[in-house]
Amino acid sequence: MSYEVFNNKFGTKLKYYRLLNGLTQEDLSEKLEVDAHYISDIERGTRNITLKTFYKIASALNVEPYKLFYFD
Repeated sequence: MSYEVFNNKFGTKLKYYRLLNGLTQEDLSEKLEVDAHYISDIERGTRNITLKTFYKIASALNVEPYKLFYFD
């Protein structure tokens, strides 16, 4: 799997859990204290994130971190 494909799959998984939690990109961005465009970039697979941001995302979505890497 290429890095670009990985980023896209991660973004799709993030969006899935965000919607499952009934959150908009704006809602999630407020929880993470980032701009909503940042969330959009992650979901589209165009943004690289740090482990710290990854941890904050998993915590904000109440999901075990490994589940964000489980690509169907």
